[in-house]
Amino acid sequence: MLDKLEFIERRYEELSKAIADPEVIAKQNEWKKLVKEHAELEDIVVKYREYKTIEQDMAVAREMLKEKLDEESLTMLRDELDALEDRREKVLQDLRLLLLPKDPNDEKNVVMEIRAGAGGEEAALFGADLFRMYSRYAERKGWRIEVMSANYTDMGGVKELIFVVEGEGAYSRLKYESGVHRVQRIPTTESGGRIHTSTATVAVLPEAEDVEVEINPDDLRIEVFRSSGHGGQSVNTTDSAVRITHIPTGIVVTCQDERSRVLDAIQREREQEYAQARKSQVGTGDRSERIRTYNFPQGRITDHRIGKTIYNLEGFLDGDMDEIINELIINDQAERLKNTQASQ
Repeated sequence: MLDKLEFIERRYEELSKAIADPEVIAKQNEWKKLVKEHAELEDIVVKYREYKTIEQDMAVAREMLKEKLDEESLTMLRDELDALEDRREKVLQDLRLLLLPKDPNDEKNVVMEIRAGAGGEEAALFGADLFRMYSRYAERKGWRIEVMSANYTDMGGVKELIFVVEGEGAYSRLKYESGVHRVQRIPTTESGGRIHTSTATVAVLPEAEDVEVEINPDDLRIEVFRSSGHGGQSVNTTDSAVRITHIPTGIVVTCQDERSRVLDAIQREREQEYAQARKSQVGTGDRSERIRTYNFPQGRITDHRIGKTIYNLEGFLDGDMDEIINELIINDQAERLKNTQASQ
């Protein structure tokens, strides 16, 4: 690990010189890439230099222990060495975490979907509470929310809601929200005052990047013909349909109405991918599949993945979610670190 850190520090120093070079600055695209790489390495280098400073201080303290000192001075030196050793271990642990491979999606925007699960109208009302919770959390983080599609009940509950969260690091924090959320409370629709258990499912996906495809017009063969209906009968007396052949690949696209069949095919493929990803995240929406429980009578929230319970239900639903999300991130890092060390 120390060899890798030495290499990173050398690369960081090279980048520091490069991004200050007027010739490199003039090449904006190249300069931006180098600045981005420099920023990604900075935290590691700062922490590594802290580690080296501690090592130097420990070496000095060990040399002083060899000298003839009174008992009080020896005690102070030993205490200092113990404290330095503790700091060294903490910094080493921080470095191990910083060296873990980053999720390439962490900096992307997020597409989220909330659906009512088990519990009828109460599940839909809980889905609306979850959307408000994420909206308030986004406000606290300075992110922007845009609703893509929504299906509400007459009482304002959410049958299905799809929205985008735009902002730095949105996916890195919201990706832990995917799964079944369970609520235990007396529904507004229940006159008997009994506590009901309902669920809503949340799916979290990184926003897909636009794919750019360059097509040379010389590689296209374009033919115009009259559009036809089922059975081959003519539906137009003028040349209104187009057949385009991409000669290098042999792909043929025919369009005889306003809709693009290529776009339809791409959209269907993305919808299938989304549906598959969503299904893997939320399961069936059954009450027993929950990742988190929101218990209103006791004012508590329990995240079952990490066994964490807090008694701040009102604040959490108002977007004060970081206490649990931070624990989820730490737990994820610990698991990844354990897996990395086990494979070495």
